[in-house]
Amino acid sequence: MSSCQNHQHCTEDAMNNVREVCLQKGIRFTALREQVLTLVWQSHKPLGAYDLMDMLAEVSHRRIAPPTVYRALDFLLGIGAIHKINSLNGYIGCPSPKSEHPSYFFICTQCHSASECIDVTLKNQIEQLGKEHQFAIEKQWLEVLGVCQACRGQAR
Repeated sequence: MSSCQNHQHCTEDAMNNVREVCLQKGIRFTALREQVLTLVWQSHKPLGAYDLMDMLAEVSHRRIAPPTVYRALDFLLGIGAIHKINSLNGYIGCPSPKSEHPSYFFICTQCHSASECIDVTLKNQIEQLGKEHQFAIEKQWLEVLGVCQACRGQAR
């Protein structure tokens, strides 16, 4: 469901964007954090923490403890490099880590791919609804479940 045609290119772009964000904020982008982000971006599907632990063990030939992986994920979430897909309890790379934005996702119930959508109109509508209901919105994310085009094509 990802619109990426060149995984290596989008992974490199993501790494460069995160390095720039870390440099601007004066924070370290450690080797482990970089490995986790690379794995998330290479997948193009939401990955759970335990999936990442298994993948890291294959790459590093040693088992990485769950708290270590969760700390790396928390760091990447904190700087906007990844998003958490709550309905899948997984993580996916963010193509726009330099700016905070609402997260809207189309998630395929068959292949579990997730595609991020950034829509200012929807953001504004939700903010207007919040005002109408006297509700102070702190963060927005929306997960829309359905069947992606690729899976619909396979069903035919």
